[in-house]
Amino acid sequence: MPHLNYHHLNYFRVVARVGNLTRAAEQLHISQSALSTQIKQLEDQLGQALFDRQGRGLKITEAGKIALTYAENIHANGDELLSVFKDGVRQVKQVIRIGAVATLSRNFQESFVEPLLNREDVTLVLQSGSLTDLLTRLAAHTLDLVLSNRQVHADTITPWRCRRIAYQPVSLVGKPRVRGQPFQFPADMQGMSLIVPSYESEIRAAFDLLCEQHQLKINAFAEVDDMAMVRVLARSSDVPAIVPTIVVRDELKAGVLEEYCRLPNLRENFFAIHVKRQYQHPLVKGLINRDDITL
Repeated sequence: MPHLNYHHLNYFRVVARVGNLTRAAEQLHISQSALSTQIKQLEDQLGQALFDRQGRGLKITEAGKIALTYAENIHANGDELLSVFKDGVRQVKQVIRIGAVATLSRNFQESFVEPLLNREDVTLVLQSGSLTDLLTRLAAHTLDLVLSNRQVHADTITPWRCRRIAYQPVSLVGKPRVRGQPFQFPADMQGMSLIVPSYESEIRAAFDLLCEQHQLKINAFAEVDDMAMVRVLARSSDVPAIVPTIVVRDELKAGVLEEYCRLPNLRENFFAIHVKRQYQHPLVKGLINRDDITL
């Protein structure tokens, strides 16, 4: 196999960043036709189209996103090599990119990445988004790991590796009650107004089933899919919430909120999702194999 032409790779990196052949050629001080030819040669060598031509603009393909990750790493290594001989200092940092579903508990995310927070040899990149968007980025190798509260299954197109790494009880939580008789489930829940998860949540489906089993009728004061907003509403209103206790961990500890009861057979599961790869990120295995995630 012929060796990779690193000039071509650098030209591709500049074009991918600029998104326009003309401006990239001006920046590189070569003609547009020469630049186009060298990008085509790189595509031929890789056997993949790196851009979709859209009028005068360029849109990077999924293969291009993968190639860009490698190109950026090679460029960074070159800068480091120069620094070693210029300053005599070698500063090697591993970069790990973790995506988290936007509605996922911030407390859980903090607990998951805690082993990385004080490591000077690691750069942690955290991104949020919808599960669909994050999985697209994971498949394109622009993320190393995705955290979710929904399970995904491998298919013939994408060999997802989805592992449950933790779970947390779901409770009825609200402002501190007047001391007296302990809260009685299910009798004391009958007819209550509650802040509940939206129908897109697996917790909501399980809660609705629980209500059917116990013939509970509740009033949905608010339906919320963002756990951070559930936390805000539970603190600021007098309406109790159906919520995993990790979401309001600090409020429970401070006595701002009180756990009325844990709901039987209800829990939120937390999953780590990655893709089967020949070269797995060295930090991923250690993170997902832990049994000490504090919730």
